[in-house]
Amino acid sequence: MSDTYRVRASSWASLFDCAHRWEGTHILGMRMPSSPRAQLGTAIHAATAAFDEAVLAGQAIRPVDVAPVLVDELTSPDREVDWSADELTRRDAERIGLQLVTRYCLEIAPRYHYVAVELEVVPWLIDCGGGIVIEIRGTLDRSRARADGTGVGICDLKSGVNAVSQGRAKTKGHAPQIGTYELLYERTTGQAVTLPADIIGLKTSGAPEVAVGQIHNAREQLIGSDDSPGLMDYAADMFRSGLFPPNPTSHLCSAKYCARWRVCKFKDDQP
Repeated sequence: MSDTYRVRASSWASLFDCAHRWEGTHILGMRMPSSPRAQLGTAIHAATAAFDEAVLAGQAIRPVDVAPVLVDELTSPDREVDWSADELTRRDAERIGLQLVTRYCLEIAPRYHYVAVELEVVPWLIDCGGGIVIEIRGTLDRSRARADGTGVGICDLKSGVNAVSQGRAKTKGHAPQIGTYELLYERTTGQAVTLPADIIGLKTSGAPEVAVGQIHNAREQLIGSDDSPGLMDYAADMFRSGLFPPNPTSHLCSAKYCARWRVCKFKDDQP
């Protein structure tokens, strides 16, 4: 008899940032309120997805038409938000979010021909050995599949204070999630992903910015060989052994981002 761990596709990449934090949230069920900027990101992604889905369906749509989606996510979220967690107020979040959604709809979305928006995937079962199975399921959250006549590629939206730097979207650290999305898209549709992934950055601090950066060969980090293990091999070892190592050097190692932080003996809380 096997033990199956059900994992959301969108959470998979954070396993490789700090597995100890990931275990606390996704296996042990430790929870904490969402931060204002995290909720702003959720609102931006919901509004842009509504816009892209309408375009994909052949509907006439304007940025102003999806503004209520963003506002609703900020004013009536389906999870607890601690608006005292940082300096971002709900009013400022709405202002920044509307600016970024408008710029995305007018400047970024027209560059692409999307063929899927936040696709629901066929569950992927990964046998770790020892009766342990990982089932990756859910949707390709915040991502779209695009086609350009020569192939298909993944676009993934990333928002945050550092999402854009020097006119380019930050791509560092996103390859594990992108590689997972590429593999899931292929398994779900039967269509090969042949184009590099585009990261669409939406900067939520200072003057709002939008920009694009590319990731090539993301799947190579995930898939191992006889000579070199991939991230999937390391993940299988973690689930099989039950050991999820900490990473106190993670930029998310703080009470603000980690539900396990207060009881974690590995954290670095020195000033």
